[in-house]
This record gives sequence, C-alpha cells and structure tokens, in this order.
Amino acid sequence: MRTNDVILQFTAKIVFFIIFFFSIHIFMAGHYTPGGGFVGGLLTASAIVLLVLAFDLKTVRSVLPINYTYLTAIGLLLALGTAAFPMLLGKPFFTHFFDYYNLPLLGKQSLHTAMLFDGGVYCVVVGVTMTIIQTIGEDE
Repeated sequence: MRTNDVILQFTAKIVFFIIFFFSIHIFMAGHYTPGGGFVGGLLTASAIVLLVLAFDLKTVRSVLPINYTYLTAIGLLLALGTAAFPMLLGKPFFTHFFDYYNLPLLGKQSLHTAMLFDGGVYCVVVGVTMTIIQTIGEDE
C-alpha cells in the first residue's frame, strides 16, 4: 500500500537544497571557522538521507546515480595525494601550500592545498555514510 506523501516529498525537495547549500558553506568556511570536509560531508549525506526517507532508495538512486564506493575511493586518493605530494618536493608529509590570487568577480583570494584535502575528506564521508545507509536500506 502506497501512502500519499505529497507534502513530505515537496518539503523534502526544498529542505534538501537548503541542507546541501549549507553543507557547502560549512565546507568552504572550514579553513577559518569551525567546519570543513567532515562536517560538510555529514550534512550532505543527511540531505540525501532525507530524500531517501521521503521517497525511496530506488527513486533516489535514479535521480542521483552516484556510485558511493567510487566516490569514497576518489576521496581517499585526493586526500592522500594532497598529503603526500609535498614529499615529491622534498617537504614533509602534510605540508600546506597557499598563495594569494586575483580571481574574477572575487578579487584577491587565498587558495590553499588544505581545501583539496578537505575535498577528499568530504567525498570519503559522503561515500562511506551513504554506502552504510544503502546497505542498511537494502536489507528488507
């Protein structure tokens, strides 16, 4: 028996984007304030879980056809590659590089390699969390 969840599904679509964009904000603010890749990844995973609760796993998979195992692997490669790259330059593991650049529309901004590392952490957290949720959701 299917229930009529029109209000829940409509609200979930809107709240999904609110949570997702807030997770991007938390990810970007993580260099200067609390936040970063881990918290941003958890928020993104929670937004996807909201969609799974409002619809079902099959529907969400068709809308977001992401292989979360690959996302986890890409995140691990990005995080470990960013941490290990300085060793090729004769620097210690996890050495952080940054510089200031004039970007169009944004002006003078600092770009950090820590953001690449956080991007890897973000991908790993989203990938692992959603793999766990999907594995639990498939057992019926």
